[in-house]
Amino acid sequence: MPGLIKIGKTTQDDVSIRMSQLYSTGVPVPFECIYAAEVADCSKVESALHITFGPYRINQSREFFKIEPEQAISILELLGPNNASAKITKELNQNISIAEIDSGKKLKKKPNLNFIAMGLNVGDTLVFIADENISVIVHDEKKVEFNGEIISLTKATKEILNLDYAVQPTPRWKANGRLLSDLYAETYSDDDI
Repeated sequence: MPGLIKIGKTTQDDVSIRMSQLYSTGVPVPFECIYAAEVADCSKVESALHITFGPYRINQSREFFKIEPEQAISILELLGPNNASAKITKELNQNISIAEIDSGKKLKKKPNLNFIAMGLNVGDTLVFIADENISVIVHDEKKVEFNGEIISLTKATKEILNLDYAVQPTPRWKANGRLLSDLYAETYSDDDI
């Protein structure tokens, strides 16, 4: 499901068993395991991730979050000493039929950020929410000017936060007093994708 990540746990030795349990008549396509890690206390780690990403949770009684996979992965890499992802992904992909894979491709990914399509103009200022003294200038439909450099808003956000992984920038910036994530949602409604 493009734009949604399920953060869950299993105590089973074989993650593929849990994955097949999740693929039921209520789910349109099989889940793809993007990352798996063995941790000392899976319940504690799962709870911490759910609390951390709570503001992005779609439904409080479900484990789905509107975040980028890298956000959860970066935390799991700190907590999980044994990344089992590559092995599990290979095994799971062998069990998914071509028809199921094709059905997943029918789901459309949300469009990339486009400042002009969102009603912004070249030269508009975007303000960083955590520190309103930090800003960038819209350079074109996809790039901003930050510290004299023309870069993506994602790269600017990474530099400001001193991160080495990609983050979703839109919830962290305002344009004309409005959250960039709200402008994006209005521009790219689910009917448009």
